[in-house]
Amino acid sequence: MRRLWLLFAQTVTIALALWFIVATLKPDWLGRTANGGQLISTPVAVREADGSGSALHSTYRAASQRAMPAVVNIYTTKAGRQAPHPFDNDPFFRRFFGDNFGAPDERQFSLGSGVIISPDGYILTNNHVIESANDIEIALADGRKVKGKLVGTDPDTDLAVVKVGLSNLPSITLAKLDNTKVGDVVLAIGNPFGVGQTVTMGIVSALGRNHLGINTFENFIQTDAAINPGNSGGALVDTDGHLLGINTAIYSRSGGSLGIGFAIPVTTVKTVMEAIIKNGQVVRGWIGVEPQDITPELAESFGLPKASGTIIAGVLRGGPADKAGIRPGDILLAVGDKPVSDTVSMLNLVAQLTPGDKVALTVLRKSKKTELSVVVGKRPRMKQQPPREGD
Repeated sequence: MRRLWLLFAQTVTIALALWFIVATLKPDWLGRTANGGQLISTPVAVREADGSGSALHSTYRAASQRAMPAVVNIYTTKAGRQAPHPFDNDPFFRRFFGDNFGAPDERQFSLGSGVIISPDGYILTNNHVIESANDIEIALADGRKVKGKLVGTDPDTDLAVVKVGLSNLPSITLAKLDNTKVGDVVLAIGNPFGVGQTVTMGIVSALGRNHLGINTFENFIQTDAAINPGNSGGALVDTDGHLLGINTAIYSRSGGSLGIGFAIPVTTVKTVMEAIIKNGQVVRGWIGVEPQDITPELAESFGLPKASGTIIAGVLRGGPADKAGIRPGDILLAVGDKPVSDTVSMLNLVAQLTPGDKVALTVLRKSKKTELSVVVGKRPRMKQQPPREGD
């Protein structure tokens, strides 16, 4: 009898404890509010959108939806051997790991983005995305994956064209860069860190950025739209979804975006793209000199009214400039009838010349202007991006 009483007392105690806990933490389970009143089931009055309207003035969904199908992810692989293992030739290790122990491996080493520029399957990306790649795989926005074939590259502008064997692809529309101004809203589309296609928004921070040491020929669009590793080769578009440039570089101390990104403008993109598709490469003029910017101090010492032009710091022996009589120390003032303002303008002016043509170069030598005729050469193809034209 005593045992039954103890069992009954313990059961009641546990039940009361459970009731107390539920009444304190979840009073609605008992059909009561926390203050002991009856729970009222009247719904809260809220306002919900009917879905019939859209605030198009504050969204860029139309531009994103227009451009995103033309942006692809690019995966590259490179066959190569890892660092030699100290036990490569050890028979004990070969017994357990097989004859392939220490053999060359194939590993994925690069991830980037690209932009479909033609329904026929031409895709534009950065040269550094596909550089040294043995295999190129293109992942389309609709989920399809296809092998890509390299058409050609241009390391001087860090651009490359890849071709896939598909047709009727969604291609992007090229924008008019002349209509773009600082402060315009832009969208960056790419595959940052491999997380998948991503759209970020910013503005045009500056136009015509150069002297950055990124490429040989520089004329970048600067933007604060977030650009991260993996965005390289992706699209920078305007609010109509039209291509303004190819995202190519960021300024960063940590590897992430700090709000300073650079894109190759569509004007450069179009010229390089057409040359690669037509010839497999870009043919540029070259005269074989090493230019140097004129500082205000140098301008004063040479008696120049302003710091314009470029000093010829070096001349390649046997090159076009050497044959024309240009000497180190000359100051190049004009290429043809176009004035030279600095080394960047000099590089661009010479690059636009056709190899084999003759052009007049106006130089200042010992405070006297001289005009020399030079036969333009073909710019040598560089594997790595040189810092200057004649390097």
